[in-house]
Amino acid sequence: LAGCLPASRSDRAALVHSTQPSARDLRASAKNRVLRGGHAELPPATPAQDDAGDVRDWAEGKLALHRSLTLVESLPHLRYVRTHGVLQFISIMRRTQKDTSDELLWGDEIEYILVHMDAERRATRLSLRAPEILDELQGKEKRLGRTDGFGEAASWHPEYASWMLEGTPRHPYGGYTADLRRVEDNMRLRRKRLLGVLRGDEIALTMPAFPLLGVGVFTEPPLDPKANACTQSEAISDGCITPNPRFYALTENIRTRRGATVDVRVPIRREPYTPTEELRRGICMDAMAYGMGCSCLQVTFQARNIDESRHLYDHLAVLSPILLLLQVTFQARNIDESRHLYDHLAVLSPILLALTAATPVLKGRLADTDVRWATISGSVDDRTPEERGEPAADHATLSAAQRELLAGGGAVRLPKSRYDSISRYLANCDGCHRKYNDIDAPVDDEALAMLRKAGIDEALARHVAHLFVRDPLVIHEGRVALDDEHETDHFENLQSTNWQTVRWKPPPKRKPGAPHVGWRVEFRSMEVQLTDFENAAFTVFVVLVSRVILAFDLNLYIPLSKVDENMQRAHARNAAAEGKFFFRKHMAPPSGACLGHADDCEEMSALEILDGKADYFPGLIPLIFAYLDSIDCDPDTAEQMRVYLDFIRKRASGEILTAAQWMRSLIYRHAEYRHDSVVPESVAHDLLRAIAEVAEGKRHEPRLLGEHRVAPLRTDDAWYVPLKHSRMSVEQREALLAAYALRRSQPTQ
Repeated sequence: LAGCLPASRSDRAALVHSTQPSARDLRASAKNRVLRGGHAELPPATPAQDDAGDVRDWAEGKLALHRSLTLVESLPHLRYVRTHGVLQFISIMRRTQKDTSDELLWGDEIEYILVHMDAERRATRLSLRAPEILDELQGKEKRLGRTDGFGEAASWHPEYASWMLEGTPRHPYGGYTADLRRVEDNMRLRRKRLLGVLRGDEIALTMPAFPLLGVGVFTEPPLDPKANACTQSEAISDGCITPNPRFYALTENIRTRRGATVDVRVPIRREPYTPTEELRRGICMDAMAYGMGCSCLQVTFQARNIDESRHLYDHLAVLSPILLLLQVTFQARNIDESRHLYDHLAVLSPILLALTAATPVLKGRLADTDVRWATISGSVDDRTPEERGEPAADHATLSAAQRELLAGGGAVRLPKSRYDSISRYLANCDGCHRKYNDIDAPVDDEALAMLRKAGIDEALARHVAHLFVRDPLVIHEGRVALDDEHETDHFENLQSTNWQTVRWKPPPKRKPGAPHVGWRVEFRSMEVQLTDFENAAFTVFVVLVSRVILAFDLNLYIPLSKVDENMQRAHARNAAAEGKFFFRKHMAPPSGACLGHADDCEEMSALEILDGKADYFPGLIPLIFAYLDSIDCDPDTAEQMRVYLDFIRKRASGEILTAAQWMRSLIYRHAEYRHDSVVPESVAHDLLRAIAEVAEGKRHEPRLLGEHRVAPLRTDDAWYVPLKHSRMSVEQREALLAAYALRRSQPTQ
């Protein structure tokens, strides 16, 4: 598997607090004062608390030294950050333009949501114990997790919401075919370890959206919805957000720049007894948590050791939103290959979004869509009314003079949210750009002029200048005037908060003794799946497709207007099996005469894109098998890939349901569903219980997984047991020997 590289993601500080009354409560209280910009004297930590990397490490670290500024405080610095972000990119290009990388090292990231289940009441709520559970997992990994590279191991990190945490492999997967088989094993290990520290009334799920988020009392313990100084939401209180200064600043600054709370509206599914008023209003959501507070799977290509490579994230100025996606990041051999992959993966993003559809319920209502891309897009949409194309109106939070300090004066039309599909192809190919870049992609004229003067080619200059029509969302006090030759905070500030279906990532700054990280591409459109089998299948599928694109030099270009149309179609119910998508008819120049033009695209089903159509389109799955044959793939891996690819093909054919369709079917058949589009708490409870049972191997669902059966998960073998060498006390020894003597004296049954 030649040619991919590590990937960086935003720095995730280890923020830990406890609900138990202890010295840590006092320290957490001190931390909260730091979050709001104050100062606090922290009580001393015990060694056990330090083992988990808790609040002292955070509060005395880099973040505490650099308070996150509000948007109003940031206004005088916005132009400076944008300008110097461009200068930092120019510096990156000078240093790294000729960098190459051949070694493939990669890993994945899975976000889990924690759910409290009340079996007696058949009720379900989000459990806010993630920080406490994170503390325990980190402590166990330190004591019991192997660090010698033998077997599989895990690493645990905090996330946006207090009901979420993230698990990653501690050691990266390598660049061999056998490493493709490690993915599912490591995912199962993490699920085991997480399940082992939960209470008897808790479950951990990998699903894009908790179905009752924002409905009544939806957390355990309950939170006061009026405690919403930051979110300003009717249902989502500030206590839902993990106490990280950048999370609070990101939430508040998006609302301030927009001039109102976010306004996400999703059409409701029409059922026989759905009230007309509900159909007219749809599903309304007013907080970032609806797009950021759920689990996701991300796959990243890393440095030699994933824990070691956390340095890749330290330089980022903001923490990217928690995606509800399966994200794959590739390291390319060089800058040209990375740009080539960026373009071609962008074309595939709507098809993979449809195939991984897993979001049929939002805010307690059946949606008339199956995916959450539009919901996430709306949840972080910071555009002013003028930027959204609405009539100019008084801004609720910024004066006219303050708005003048925004990018474009806050008045230049921006067709898309900063979380959306790409708006420009990136490869350095004039013909491609003239043919296929057919949608409006505004650029910052000053940034474009700077980039062209520095010798950046037109295509790349326009790509970067398009990113810089936005404002930085979070600026840290004391991190404004930086050395542009050696710091990248300002570039990453804009780069990491343009959340598109694909992201192109230059090499980060190097640190002494740290591994080299090169040119990367993130594939970001897929939704997280319910089981480790599904997540592993789609992860390795995208890895193999990227190899096929490069090995066979495929050409997938279609006009970007068609890609955007495909994104809209991917939202439709059961688009995976019933939808049609624009796709290129000839992925390679025809060897002979062909009907129409070689550049033509036509409508195809997902199955045709995967399996082939007529005699002119071979399909992606046959090309993957041809690639595996060409590299002499080992038999065990080839068989596992056959299982994964057959599963994906059957999902596209409709033989196997998407997660969204399977969940809908359980709701429709439930005796307590009244066919009015409302998902009652009891129905949600039974749905989540079924999902947990399938993921843990306690229930077989052929409509979801086909012939595959998830092996039952045990928690008693989740950890390696060390051969301890500490000396026993006399009392311990005597008690142990006495117990065994008693056992020997008893007759066997």
